[in-house]
Amino acid sequence: MHAETEVHFRDAAAKALLDPQLRANFRRAMDGLITKRKAQFPDPRDLQDLRDLSTAIRSRSLLNLPELLEQFEANCTKNGIKVHWAETCEQANELILGIMQAKGAKTLVKGKSMVSEEMHLNAFLESKGIEALESDLGEYIIQLDGETPSHIIMPAIHKNKDQIARQFSQKIKDAKYTEDVDELTAMARKVLRQKFLDADAGLSGVNFAVAETGTLCLVENEGNGRMSTHVPPLHIAVMGLEKVVARLEDVAPLYAILTRSATGQAVSTYFNLITGPRGAGEKDGPQEVHLVILDNGRSRIYADPQLRATLRCIRCGACMNHCPVYTRVGGHAYEAVYPGPIGKILTPQMEGVGVRHDLIHGSSLCGACGEVCPVEIPIPEILVRLRREATHEDLGSAVAGKGTGRTATEDWAWRLWAGVTKRPTLYRIATWFATRFGKALPAGAPLIKNWTQSRTKPVPARRSLSERMRTEGGPHA
Repeated sequence: MHAETEVHFRDAAAKALLDPQLRANFRRAMDGLITKRKAQFPDPRDLQDLRDLSTAIRSRSLLNLPELLEQFEANCTKNGIKVHWAETCEQANELILGIMQAKGAKTLVKGKSMVSEEMHLNAFLESKGIEALESDLGEYIIQLDGETPSHIIMPAIHKNKDQIARQFSQKIKDAKYTEDVDELTAMARKVLRQKFLDADAGLSGVNFAVAETGTLCLVENEGNGRMSTHVPPLHIAVMGLEKVVARLEDVAPLYAILTRSATGQAVSTYFNLITGPRGAGEKDGPQEVHLVILDNGRSRIYADPQLRATLRCIRCGACMNHCPVYTRVGGHAYEAVYPGPIGKILTPQMEGVGVRHDLIHGSSLCGACGEVCPVEIPIPEILVRLRREATHEDLGSAVAGKGTGRTATEDWAWRLWAGVTKRPTLYRIATWFATRFGKALPAGAPLIKNWTQSRTKPVPARRSLSERMRTEGGPHA
């Protein structure tokens, strides 16, 4: 399993590197996002103060997570929101299916939700005869092509307007070919507006969940989230259990740093606060609101004091925008719901470090992701930790799949190395052969082929250090 996954990642990354259009699309988009983010933080001290505050809020929320979740559920229930708990994605999917079937709902219009992507909800509902339509423009674009998101904030960032123009002219009924962005947006709006009106149910994600008030907060720019949650008679929200914060006042700094880090905006176009279904005398809003809270390995991550920092993530995507690997190969090369640096630490913890051994090694450890993270997640340090977990079965560790990335070949190589280095005579013989015949070793030799796939073959020195010290009169082993 490990070998198969690793080969797929290497192949996908190599293919992406050979696609000039893909690389150009990402380079242009990433440069724009980096510039906009930088413009929002002209004073480094102000930025660091906001980062420190946001980190403290998320850390405090996680420290008190069990109590906050109980408080959140109680206040949601008091507000009329029906709360459901799911340990796995399968359970979450069945819960949503049951809610819809109980209401006879056959169509679902969706606001943007990465948790629903994590659940593969669309495919599940469609297998049960329920239409699930993405209403976020980026999500709608990739749904037309049967693709998955390549970025957690901008799902269709890998496409340019020419590609989208061709796609719309082929996939949308009676659509003419045009490269005008406003006209393309109007085409999608025409389709989606009617879907909002006809849908039996709407689904959304949750950016922040406020424990003290039982409030669901949604950040968006298009208004589709508001349409998905307020027009259909049934609203279903899905969230990971780590999204909760203690107080309503905690939301303001997190919101401020989220929008600036994600899209370079001081504020988003829309910010929605949902505290329950339509009240008596109110003219809009759903008749029922259900909330599904998903675990899917999060409680296991939470149990580890170091890895818990992973759950601080507010899904801004800044780490992706600055990552030298992601910006060159794009999101689809990761073959994961969460790509980029945050995906490299989150996906292996959810699916197992042995199964996704490829992701934790798909990093240069340059540290750019940690430097820009608005809640200061130490992504490089966690990557190093997971690399160790993949090949060691440490007692007391709760990391999924620990030790399963280890191979018999690697074990044999390390035993051989240990055996040679412990014996001075063998070590001198080995270094003598390496210095005299190392150059003759072909670049594709099994011992070094993984290195030489992307690097120059190492060339041994003509003499070992011990030999030089003996001949030059210094101390030697």
